[in-house]
Amino acid sequence: MAEQDYDYDLFVIGAGSGGVRASRIAASHGARVAVAEEYRIGGTCVIRGCVPKKLLVYGSHFAEELQDAAHYGWTVEGMRFDWGTLRDAVLRDVDRLNANYTQTLENNGVERFLERATIAGPNAVRLVSGREISARHILVAVGAWPVLPGFDGVEHCITSNEVFHLPTLPRRIVIQGAGYIAMEFAGIFNALGCEVTVVNRSDQILRGYDESLRDRLLQITMARGIVYRFNCPIARVEKKDNGCLAVSIGKHDPIEADAVLIATGRRPKTDGLGLENAGIELGEKGEIPVNEFSQTVCPSIHAVGDVTDRVQLTPVAIREGHAVADGLFGAHRQAVDYSCIPTAVFSQPPLAGVGLTEGQARERHGNIKVYTSDFRPMKNVFAGRIERGLYKLVTHAETGKVLGVHMIGPDSPEILQAAAIAVRAGLTKADFDATVALHPSMAEELVLMR
Repeated sequence: MAEQDYDYDLFVIGAGSGGVRASRIAASHGARVAVAEEYRIGGTCVIRGCVPKKLLVYGSHFAEELQDAAHYGWTVEGMRFDWGTLRDAVLRDVDRLNANYTQTLENNGVERFLERATIAGPNAVRLVSGREISARHILVAVGAWPVLPGFDGVEHCITSNEVFHLPTLPRRIVIQGAGYIAMEFAGIFNALGCEVTVVNRSDQILRGYDESLRDRLLQITMARGIVYRFNCPIARVEKKDNGCLAVSIGKHDPIEADAVLIATGRRPKTDGLGLENAGIELGEKGEIPVNEFSQTVCPSIHAVGDVTDRVQLTPVAIREGHAVADGLFGAHRQAVDYSCIPTAVFSQPPLAGVGLTEGQARERHGNIKVYTSDFRPMKNVFAGRIERGLYKLVTHAETGKVLGVHMIGPDSPEILQAAAIAVRAGLTKADFDATVALHPSMAEELVLMR
């Protein structure tokens, strides 16, 4: 088939962060672009992920702020919380963002098909309505989906997809998993006054993050009332006649709960996508294997975002989608650099990090030097809270180059973004020391470590 015979230059399956960015950039280069989305424009991050979850975090923070208000001279009477008000406000904002993303595609001349699409061949997609469309290039950006374990009664549980639609605030909630999704929702529900129990198959939380920060978060959240049950995943969930759930874990007595949230990871959403029609075999985790330019073994088909199981972060998917569009229709082809990606967990308190953890640095470089600042944020001191922040600089012992920055405490994600630039630029501990502190602030601890 000649190039001019294709219906589109680029057909994108999935209108999440990566797919929308690729569509917009490709269209700006003059390509004829269409995108298919079976649910809503915006994808996981906007519809059922980081954006609505961060809004819940904001909402839950008021519990602490209102408690501390008296120390600042405020009298707050009749304080109460209404879950329905917060939930509905969050969902309205999701509607707003869905409309904005849709408008972005429309403004850039991208045609939208609001139905499921699968791959029919190297240059063809098939819509669920039966129509087959040809495309010079196809981009798969369908993201990932929550993983559900196979225990009895799992049908009574919810995932991070459904948690935003809870009809009422659960008085007691059990959360299985100890990754960032589990820890963020544990903090939200704990702050809103729920009894929270976190159960996990291992004895660690937030595997992959710096050990000192993980330990500090565990201590603080336990002091706040979150109960942990390690080395005992859920074996069974039984729904009682009164509507409550009996959660059986290991050798412990069953836990009674009003809701059970499964947050044990996400899997690339590749089932039934038709990739075999283009000769593409999936990886061990169901991911689409791609090269450094997000190209599959089928030259006309690319994949970006969580469906590739590289780095499951929205900004990464956006960069990948942008790079694919530039490479196919722009002036240059460039691979995405995955080094020095800053990450954050919006737990309570939040933690953030960039670069190598202390353990990773020792393994890779051997001779390192670690600087820390263990302090009580001024706000906590004034409010009588004993929780302490912890900042850590991991440096090369000989060159002084900062290999990693890790922190836990109020506003850590906001502070880390600027620190990530320094790590990316290869600055040294001496560069940090030579920078005048911004006082009084928590961020000044980054340049005062000796």
